[in-house]
Amino acid sequence: MASGGKRRRTGLAIGIVAAVVLAGGAAAAVVWLNRPAEMPTPKAESGVIERPLTPAQQLLADADDPLACAVTFVGDGVPEEPMLQRQDALYAALPIPAQEGRVFAGWYSSGADAAAFVVENRVNGADPVVCVDQQIELFAAWKTPEENLAENAEIPILMYHQFTSNPEGESGWLRGNYAYIGDFEAQMEHIATTGFYLPTWDELSAFIDGRLFLPAHSVIITDDDADQTWFDLAVPVIDRLGLLSTSFMITSARQDPAPSEYVLRRSHTHDMHQAGENGKGRMVNWTADEIAADLNTSADILGVREVIAYPYGHYNDTAKQGVAQAGFEMARTIEPGTVAIGADKLALPVVRIDYGMGLDALVKRIG
Repeated sequence: MASGGKRRRTGLAIGIVAAVVLAGGAAAAVVWLNRPAEMPTPKAESGVIERPLTPAQQLLADADDPLACAVTFVGDGVPEEPMLQRQDALYAALPIPAQEGRVFAGWYSSGADAAAFVVENRVNGADPVVCVDQQIELFAAWKTPEENLAENAEIPILMYHQFTSNPEGESGWLRGNYAYIGDFEAQMEHIATTGFYLPTWDELSAFIDGRLFLPAHSVIITDDDADQTWFDLAVPVIDRLGLLSTSFMITSARQDPAPSEYVLRRSHTHDMHQAGENGKGRMVNWTADEIAADLNTSADILGVREVIAYPYGHYNDTAKQGVAQAGFEMARTIEPGTVAIGADKLALPVVRIDYGMGLDALVKRIG
């Protein structure tokens, strides 16, 4: 009985629902027949489903620039949001992710290259931005701290000054500063064709901290003073070979725009490349506040605070304090040596290149 009663109640409910549905249908039919003449007749859906833009597509839409490139990062611990770059420039400020117990080993053009640590396909601020349909993916690689230490990388910072097209060199007391352009070209060809990695300054800083893996076969190219011979003789070689380099400029003397996309302008101070009262550079004669004020002027002109080169290589604790006070993270000396993990960022050593040092001399120093 209980079961039959449940069926009857269910049947009654179904009947009530059916009546309501029929009544509703009739009412709807009356509304449809009496609709205003101007009401449009519903059309079938076209089948096209509008989907929201991906973050990369949205970035490009907002930029509205045909040279924009949206970079999407792939891998463990990478930024979730894409980054906008420009296709007429080198990569700028690529992120250096951090993970506990791991060392970032760079960005690569494919997942296979990242897994195999193919240095030739590692991407950084030394590389032009190249996109397909304004988008590109970069793949992250990681090393263990033990692998990072085992690489035993020591990064040479090459220091050039002036250049000459005379194989016999220049005369005078600055003769040693003038590198023969034929030697320079051979040295740069060697760097360009033998698989050297060219770190950016932010990468060097992260390497010193132990946060970034750099291959042992790495080198940084710099020039002091931004002499006219640098512009006339050396930069065409740098530009032709596509080698990232740094020009340390005395901004009270000249403020030329970068002569090539491969040349970074960095500070050689604004007006401290002069002797102080004791015959040594102003950098070791002025107070920390005076040093910071000069470097602030230089940074405002160049538009960057990152690394400076000490004039004459002169520095002391007060100089280092002034550099840090002005917001610079690194400073390069003229002391011989290479940069290793844990180095003093405000006393980076160099490999000085003088007149008469040809390709063989460079190979002995940097491999």
